[in-house]
Amino acid sequence: MTNPTLAEARVRMSKALEDFRRELATVRTGRASTALLDHLKVDYYGVPTPLNQVATLSVPEPTMLTVQPWDVSLLPAIEKVIRSCDLGLNPMNDGKVLRVPVPPLTEERRKQLVKHLHRVLEEHRTAVRNIRRDANEALKKLFKEKKISEDEEKQGLEEVQKLTDEFIEKLESQGKAKEREILELK
Repeated sequence: MTNPTLAEARVRMSKALEDFRRELATVRTGRASTALLDHLKVDYYGVPTPLNQVATLSVPEPTMLTVQPWDVSLLPAIEKVIRSCDLGLNPMNDGKVLRVPVPPLTEERRKQLVKHLHRVLEEHRTAVRNIRRDANEALKKLFKEKKISEDEEKQGLEEVQKLTDEFIEKLESQGKAKEREILELK
């Protein structure tokens, strides 16, 4: 009876880890990456639409992004969205394509990004802990309803804790790797 609870907890924790990976991809380092613009949405005929669904994003050079909208009339809106996002990017519009130079990070900006990274990491740690709490409550409920024995409950709680420790360790190792990448001077 504890296996479905553990399986559900594992799936939910995997989703939290995957969300953290996606979040890390949007955190800027000294290199250009199309993932920097993944979270941006452009007003496309009144509908907020992800940028990668209205334009082709590419990285022609290590410090340059290009955004080529499929509908040229979107250029001003895309330019405005990129300028207003909190990435410190300043796109150049040539009438058909937006060229977005990715400037080197200042020491102050690196520290801000590390703070942001720590905040995101803590949010995801909390999510994993909340999943642990839900799984523990489910196990205790099963024991209370006499669907599992006390030993099964105890073993299940231990397994949930091991799972939680495993996923928090994965989150922290990825966070540390990203922090090193941000602080690395080119």
